[in-house]
Amino acid sequence: MKYVEEFRDQHHVCAIAAAIAREADVSRRYRLMEFCGGHTHAIFRYGLQQLLPNNVEFVHGPGCPVCVLPMARIDQAIRLAQQPDLVLCSYGDMLRVPAGKGRSLLQAKAAGADVRMVYSTQDALQIAREQPQRQVVFFAIGFETTTPPTAVAILQAQREGLTNFSVFCNHVLTPAALGAILDTDTPLAIDGFLGPSHVSTIIGSRPYEVFAERYQRPIVIAGFEPVDVMQSALMAIRRINQGQAIVDNEYTRAVTRDGNAKAQALMAEVFTLRSEFEWRGLGLIANSALKIADAYAAFDAEQRFDVPLRALTEIKGCECPAVLRGQKTPLDCKLFGAPCTPENPLGACMVSSEGACAAYWRYGRVQEAG
Repeated sequence: MKYVEEFRDQHHVCAIAAAIAREADVSRRYRLMEFCGGHTHAIFRYGLQQLLPNNVEFVHGPGCPVCVLPMARIDQAIRLAQQPDLVLCSYGDMLRVPAGKGRSLLQAKAAGADVRMVYSTQDALQIAREQPQRQVVFFAIGFETTTPPTAVAILQAQREGLTNFSVFCNHVLTPAALGAILDTDTPLAIDGFLGPSHVSTIIGSRPYEVFAERYQRPIVIAGFEPVDVMQSALMAIRRINQGQAIVDNEYTRAVTRDGNAKAQALMAEVFTLRSEFEWRGLGLIANSALKIADAYAAFDAEQRFDVPLRALTEIKGCECPAVLRGQKTPLDCKLFGAPCTPENPLGACMVSSEGACAAYWRYGRVQEAG
């Protein structure tokens, strides 16, 4: 596959691993947090951790939009779906994430709610066009990568006069989460970060520069292929050795410093910052999420429907919040593997295709047995 297979070349990966072994100072440890769940899955799929010296460690971060959404927001979506004459449209992973009392959108659907899996915002718009007598709500989640399509959908709905379409907005922002990981009374011992790639195609690498300077940690914007991840780890180790807390861009084939100006303009027009937003595992983070701007309030499901937010607590024993903070691994959770499995997920990290628990289950079982 052109422009992909080159980044999966075994010889290149092994050559970079040898360079890391040469340059990693044996007298210290290097703990690198890969922010994206996509990076976590690449690390496990290709066995990259096993190629590194023992003093270089990947730490799993909160970069899974399905995982970081708190149970209270999922519960709110379930209660939205139970409104009469309403269709709730959602991406597939969100249907199985447990909320209060272990309930999920899939269970709400089984009980009679009209919950539909869609592949894009355009699918939800089409349902609204075809069923004008019913309210259609799109359950919008994700980082900056999936935010522009939601903005486009709202603008389309306004232009077409689709008064039966609205959005339950849960879009969150990456840089704020990076800061929250370290801006605590007991910050993690993280030496550097592998920054998100798809997000950075939208926002660019510039927003991370303030973070790197403030927290004195290098960040390398990393692609998702094994060569990308290994090369990014090598670049981070070099910056750590040099004592330089700056932002590097390994994923130059897709990411620029300034990002996608058109997508950013769409986001700025349709959305505005929330003063604070709850993240699973990280708690309330100021200026870390978006809500629909007043000019488009007619398409805001939170204003259209009276479904208040209710506080909920995590399932007893589930370590998903600690995994998202990088404080524990899935193997530290007593529920992992029994009873929590992909067929019977008790936490969001086992549901999502980017979740750390799903990565451990799918790619880590053989290593664990060995």
